[in-house]
Amino acid sequence: MVTAQVSLPLPVLPEGWSASSDFKAIGTLSTPNQRNLEPVGPHFLAHARRKRHKRTFSEDERIQAQENVKKVEDEDGDDISEPENELMLGRDAKDWKNQDHYAVLGLSKHRYRATDSQIKRAHRKKVLRHHPDKRAATGSSEDDSFFKCIQKAHEILTDPVKRRQYDSVDEGASVDPPSKKAAAKSPNAFYKLWGPVFESEGRFSKLQPVPLLGNDKTTKEDVELFYNFWFNFESWRSFEYQDEDVPDDNENRDQKRHVERKNNNARKKKKTEDTARLRQLVDDCLAGDERIKKFKKEARADKDKKRLDREAGERRVLEEAKKAKEEKERLLKEKEEAEKAEKAEGKKAKEAAKNAAKKNKRVLKGSVKDANYLLPKGEEAGAKRIDEVLGDVEAVMGKIDNEELAALAGNLGALKVAEEIGGVWKEEVQRLEGIGKLKAGEMKILAW
Repeated sequence: MVTAQVSLPLPVLPEGWSASSDFKAIGTLSTPNQRNLEPVGPHFLAHARRKRHKRTFSEDERIQAQENVKKVEDEDGDDISEPENELMLGRDAKDWKNQDHYAVLGLSKHRYRATDSQIKRAHRKKVLRHHPDKRAATGSSEDDSFFKCIQKAHEILTDPVKRRQYDSVDEGASVDPPSKKAAAKSPNAFYKLWGPVFESEGRFSKLQPVPLLGNDKTTKEDVELFYNFWFNFESWRSFEYQDEDVPDDNENRDQKRHVERKNNNARKKKKTEDTARLRQLVDDCLAGDERIKKFKKEARADKDKKRLDREAGERRVLEEAKKAKEEKERLLKEKEEAEKAEKAEGKKAKEAAKNAAKKNKRVLKGSVKDANYLLPKGEEAGAKRIDEVLGDVEAVMGKIDNEELAALAGNLGALKVAEEIGGVWKEEVQRLEGIGKLKAGEMKILAW
């Protein structure tokens, strides 16, 4: 430590200041007391500890180092505590690229999930145990090779870029897919064994969170979402960690470019192989997923049901059309038969009316004949008289309809007296003249 001395002059007393006149006492000193002073502080405590236990400086430092390591281990607990094997302790620090950095720091069970705090505490714990000075203090003959491994692991895992590169190729965090036989042992074995596989692969996804495999109760929409996600998986895996070291010297630039091209090609190849591996993994899982089989079966059943319903609907429409056609034909036939019958009835009524009209006309003509053609009794009607009377009768019959004809025949049919018959004809002629069907004087005989 560098120390510096600074000289500060005392303030200048006011001009004319005098101690005898200007000095004023503001207090008095207390009476002196005799007290015992005791030494304190970490250095005195260390001295007292050495004296008490009769230790040398090196012995005390070694024992204190062991106690500090034990204290750190007790504080950290079991979350970052893993046993160390001889193979790991004997690793060559120069082969740092092939070492398991998480295992070196005792974080094998955490790996990519390890937090920055856990990495920091694990590193501190390892340093306290394996630092060359600490090992020397404990009397260990172990070299500093494993300590260099610890430092390298700490360097990699505390740098976000380097740690991501290492996590990209950390096979220790991968979970091998189960065999078909193992996955088919029980209904839940498939989900129990395949779930961790996709959870492990999900650490490479650009999109988070990653959908879960689920179980046999998972809905069809969630299952389809899961497989669509993995069939369109976007991985950030880059494989830079496995690059061949690029020469740092500026003299061999061609070699440097060659190594860089070689590394780029190797990354692309590994990326392609990893994509194919993941696609095969998803295909294997899909092939053994009973939910997919169940969904396909349900889809086929639903499709068959729709087909049967459609065919039934088509048959129903055809039957209804057939019934409608038959009903239409029946109604048309009934209508034709009714029209035919009506026509026959009309024809029959027309014939009957015609016959009735003929009969009524005969009655009208017979009435004038019975009335001696409206001549006095005993006088014989000549041909001319007969033609004139019958001409008037024809004229009247031509001016009236069948109903009037029937009414007139009814009035004349029961009469035998010539005067009564003549009176009826006279009234009929007057009626027709009154309604304008006959002109006055048009009838020669019947108007008499």
